[in-house]
Amino acid sequence: MGKLGRNEPCWCKSGKKYKHCHYDFDEKLEKFRLLGAEIPPRNIIKNEEQIKKIKESAKVNVAVLDYVSEHIRAGVTTEEIDRWVYNETVKRGAIPAPLGYAGFPKSVCTSINDVVCHGIPSDSVVLKDGDIINVDCSTILDGFFSDSSRMFCIGDVGKEKKRLVEITKKSLDVGLAKVKPWGYLGDMGHAIHQFALENGYSVVRDIGGHGVGLEFHEEPWVSYVSKEGEEMLMVPGMMFTIEPMINMGSDEVYTDELDGWTVYTADKKPSAQWEIQVLITDDSYEIISW
Repeated sequence: MGKLGRNEPCWCKSGKKYKHCHYDFDEKLEKFRLLGAEIPPRNIIKNEEQIKKIKESAKVNVAVLDYVSEHIRAGVTTEEIDRWVYNETVKRGAIPAPLGYAGFPKSVCTSINDVVCHGIPSDSVVLKDGDIINVDCSTILDGFFSDSSRMFCIGDVGKEKKRLVEITKKSLDVGLAKVKPWGYLGDMGHAIHQFALENGYSVVRDIGGHGVGLEFHEEPWVSYVSKEGEEMLMVPGMMFTIEPMINMGSDEVYTDELDGWTVYTADKKPSAQWEIQVLITDDSYEIISW
């Protein structure tokens, strides 16, 4: 962290003088660093203008998921969902972030039943009564990124699957109760993990959340099986996803060798995931996309 004079422009590119922007922030951060805390790099701290633009991207992301919510039903193929997401995103002047990302072939991830994440939409996959599905939508608007996902219960879903979906959604509130400026990401991850275990479920260990906003995936990597008082310090201007993947059975998963993307539960039992995008503010947090 380079030293700046108090009257120099702040490193965050806000246009303000350092003394009127991140001077006090850096002083506080240094105290935590000396105590051994993992502190965030400057390049993931968003300024006011960047946050404003990321929120505009998030408005599109939420609107697209709202459209999916209104139209998803039994008999729909996951390819149709992909077309909805592409069309609804593009007509709002944005781009689906997954399309072409690291070779991903579609505009959205559709993960059904025992698919944990990264399911690839297909004409051959038809939603049927009793399915649960995660639709993971990510958006680029004017170069700024947003990311969230929702679970949907199709038709008459059995009690066990429905409970998994409900507990997974509740786990977000449990995690959010531990999200605060100058707290640790590990506090949030630990709370979610304990809540899942108390309800008889497991949490996927090898796949987690991530920073987002200026890039699709930024630091930090966010675990939901972490320990209290560990992981990166949460500070104002930091943005990340909370997206635990909670399994009805074992936490073991594997990736499809043929497509290189689709992640399944090893025991073929159902998995559920909800994802929100969170901004750390000066005194609390704000949910940006859901």
